[in-house]
Amino acid sequence: MFGFWKNATKARTPLNWKTDMHSHLIPGIDDGAKTLEDATELILALQQMGYEKIITTPHIYQEYYPNSKTVIEAGLEKLRTHLKEQHIEIEIEAAAEYFMDEHFETLLSNRDLMTFGNQYVLVEMSFFFEPPKILDYIFELRAKGYQPILAHPERYLFYTSNFERYETFRDYGCLLQLNLLSMLGYYGKPIQQNAYQLLKRGWIDLVGTDMHHLKHAEVLKRGLIQVKFTRSWKNINFSILYFNFVPFL
Repeated sequence: MFGFWKNATKARTPLNWKTDMHSHLIPGIDDGAKTLEDATELILALQQMGYEKIITTPHIYQEYYPNSKTVIEAGLEKLRTHLKEQHIEIEIEAAAEYFMDEHFETLLSNRDLMTFGNQYVLVEMSFFFEPPKILDYIFELRAKGYQPILAHPERYLFYTSNFERYETFRDYGCLLQLNLLSMLGYYGKPIQQNAYQLLKRGWIDLVGTDMHHLKHAEVLKRGLIQVKFTRSWKNINFSILYFNFVPFL
């Protein structure tokens, strides 16, 4: 068991990043890892890519994945125990990826959000339209002392014709997190183009794998050893290299 990733050749991440802050590795609670064995394979894959710390972020989306802090923390402890039994040493924490809806609004009002680092909160929205209250959510997050991070902004194709909207989010104090898979064209050419455009404008603050399953792991590993992909980062003017030097990461 787990032989493939334990014996695989290492493929270092661009800039030798040490922490992945967006993934779905707690088994059986969302559309990520299904079993402890699945989760272990994905964690071994991340280790092979050079990651030393994982902040996994299960969905909290009341309609489809009605998770809670209690459910996520229990799943994290079970996963940690399993990794210890398998003699796999890696630092792993959990936060959440919140879908911005009425349930999120309630959690926000009650200050009942899972965070990582310095009160960082990962949020997402529908891939088809913007939530009517999105700027209100960002404003309230900031007012309550949270640091909002918008997950995979490049995947919201309805912003392609309104690209300056991303700058509005940044003006409101929202950070933007890019998926590595987007850079590789995994989600299609338009999303890949959005990713490069965001990078070129210096609007990306964090980078995560958003790993859900072994296909993601295999695509990332292949992509990370492609010279073209690795070199593409060298001419990017990142606005804030949070993933490279912030101590909590």
